[in-house]
Amino acid sequence: MTDEHDIIRVRRDKLARWRETGRAYPNAFRRDAMAAELHERCADQDKAALESAGIEAAVAGRVMLRRVMGKASFITLQDDSGRIQCYVRKDDVGDEAYQAFDDLWDIGDIVGVRGTLMRTNKGELTVQASHIELLSKDLRPLPEKYHGLSDHEIKYRQRYLDLIMNPDSRRVFEVRSRVVAYIRAFFNERGFMEVETPMMQLIPGGAAARPFVTHHNALDLELYLRVAPELYLKRLTVGGFERVFEVNRNFRNEGLSTRHNPEFTMLEFYWAYADMEDLITLTQDLLRGLAEEVLETAEISYQGEALSLGKLADRMTMAEAIVRHTGLDSSDVQNAEKLSELLSGAGVAIEQSWGLGRLQTEVFDHYVEDKLRQPTFITHYPAEVSPLSRRNDDDPHVTDRFELFVAGREIANGFSELNDPEDQAERFRAQAEAKSGGDLEAMHYDEDYIRALEYGLPPTAGEGIGIDRLIMLLTDSPSIRDVLLFPLMRPKDD
Repeated sequence: MTDEHDIIRVRRDKLARWRETGRAYPNAFRRDAMAAELHERCADQDKAALESAGIEAAVAGRVMLRRVMGKASFITLQDDSGRIQCYVRKDDVGDEAYQAFDDLWDIGDIVGVRGTLMRTNKGELTVQASHIELLSKDLRPLPEKYHGLSDHEIKYRQRYLDLIMNPDSRRVFEVRSRVVAYIRAFFNERGFMEVETPMMQLIPGGAAARPFVTHHNALDLELYLRVAPELYLKRLTVGGFERVFEVNRNFRNEGLSTRHNPEFTMLEFYWAYADMEDLITLTQDLLRGLAEEVLETAEISYQGEALSLGKLADRMTMAEAIVRHTGLDSSDVQNAEKLSELLSGAGVAIEQSWGLGRLQTEVFDHYVEDKLRQPTFITHYPAEVSPLSRRNDDDPHVTDRFELFVAGREIANGFSELNDPEDQAERFRAQAEAKSGGDLEAMHYDEDYIRALEYGLPPTAGEGIGIDRLIMLLTDSPSIRDVLLFPLMRPKDD
């Protein structure tokens, strides 16, 4: 087996000889057709029809296959749309060009081919070349054809190589692009305005999460990368923008897992004169329409499990879900001692500051969440863990908040917004006290946000949907790294 270093050395030698011609890395070749377009255009034309039609085309792409047979050869080019075969004959392209093709070209090179469309005796659509041109040299060998790129470490670190070799990876990111485009169209059609809010903030707010810290030298200010855009978006609602949304990048200083990356994408939107019930209805419409538009079906499969995004989702309060999935009865759910015993059995270190609401939430996280397979809305989260949510009118210990779970994972979090400035100030003070007690994820006290609420926030509902987890679901991807073009990786020791 040839050593990779030897292959690179030989290819660098070819590059040196190409440079000697004075024509290395040209930029004048212009493509006028894509592979998929040509296959579609000529689908109904047989060999004789193409021969008489004399259709000319200029294609360009990466050489993925190469068969040199004396004075005539075949290559297969891959462009952004797919692959197409090219037939290169010495008599058609000339002695000099064919000699360069034979001596200097390798699999992986980027080339341009101009010629006439034909079909081979086996019926394959082919460009019969009249002009060929090397455009960019591949100095490193591509992975072996039959094994491809299967090493996940290399896939994530060298995404460009993954995209060259794996059509399934390309499809994931094509789906991702279509999902984001659909979301934007969905909200635009419903009168929402897309906005942008700061990524660097004086006070990180909008979520219980540990922020990244940076420093602005000119102003000598400590700044934070945003953990969520929520408080800025609600400031806009105070200002009179009654329907706003943002497809945003957030940053949370947390660990890496199949579900978590410190940098991630969310949709967040706010809707004045709406409540939690309106959000639930809209969320179901969004997911159903999204699946039908992008996948052409709302019945999907995730890791071998059949899931339906077309039916009305199941719905339970958090207390009801705990009863259903833990064996506790409804009175036990309101008993801090019982909940603590259950958590201790799972090895959870219980903080003395945790009240009943936090204990209920921890029990839910450890015993219930992964059992919610079909789409399920969990409602009425404890006020203790929902510092920005409106209290329920009938039970002030819980809030008008929901989370949507699919395949055991949270996809969306929404609630009727807390618009009482005095209640919000009290909850911020509780968060600040928890932070001073060592809770790194507790929120800061945001005085300007309280000031904004004092001008009056209309009854409002808001929601965040994790784009990355949604893409995982729609593309049957087991890890968040599979749906991020460049996931964060620990530096590799060379």
